Amino acid sequence: MKRKYRKISFAHFLLFFILSSCSILYVKDGDYTKLNVSDLKEKLWNTVIFENTETVFANNTIKAALRETFVNERVIKDSVKLDVRIISQLPELPRGCEVTSLAMLLNHAGVNTDKMILAKEIKKDPTPYKKQNGQVYFGNPYDGFVGDMYNKNNPGLGVYHGPIRKLAIEYLPGQIIDLTGKDFNSLYSHLSAGKPVWIITNTQYRQLPASYFEKWETPSGTLSVTYKEHSVLVTGYDHDYIYFNDPLTGQKNRKAPKEAFIKAWEQMGRQAVTYTSFS
Repeated sequence: MKRKYRKISFAHFLLFFILSSCSILYVKDGDYTKLNVSDLKEKLWNTVIFENTETVFANNTIKAALRETFVNERVIKDSVKLDVRIISQLPELPRGCEVTSLAMLLNHAGVNTDKMILAKEIKKDPTPYKKQNGQVYFGNPYDGFVGDMYNKNNPGLGVYHGPIRKLAIEYLPGQIIDLTGKDFNSLYSHLSAGKPVWIITNTQYRQLPASYFEKWETPSGTLSVTYKEHSVLVTGYDHDYIYFNDPLTGQKNRKAPKEAFIKAWEQMGRQAVTYTSFS
């Protein structure tokens, strides 16, 4: 006869998770069993968090928290330079830096896809470009790709982390980690583990002056944007530099001064997406 596991709320789980010093609580017939994170195997990512006789429930938020716990326990290497195949966005996708960087990330994870497939699949914001009395009305890259990815003679910009994350999940369900909003140190953890990181930055890899930005009115609100927006795949770091595959220049492991690169990334909203081998 199968044992039944009682469901508890995520709030209770999170409270116990914090108080138990990075441990996991299983609830079995009303009894709590504590398992140390260091004792868990990779199978944990697919392990039943709460179980009954018929169904399995695995909360993605909990799973993401568990992944972060493992990542944070890793030793951060002094320097990393990953071998990731470079893909150029040109000539087919003059505005396709985001999907090209995603193609590099997914290919590194063993996924058989390419930039042109991803360009078709990425969610689009169909809002047309309009400029009236000096004010631009256009789409929102947080909602989908804005404008024309294929022809720079037409209006366009790009796409941000949300739609990229959602598309990546279709290829690697349960393995995509959105690091957006976190400190850059969190990227070092994943790079040390051999995982490159997709990011949004600008083409100058330094903090831009305010004059490079303009306000757009979009269906989901006012947005500050720059036409210098760019996406690359971060492949490494050392004491002085950040290394990345640049889809615009076609350079593999291009480097930029670390402090300036991080400031550019922060200015563009600290957007970052990577993957884990766990699912």
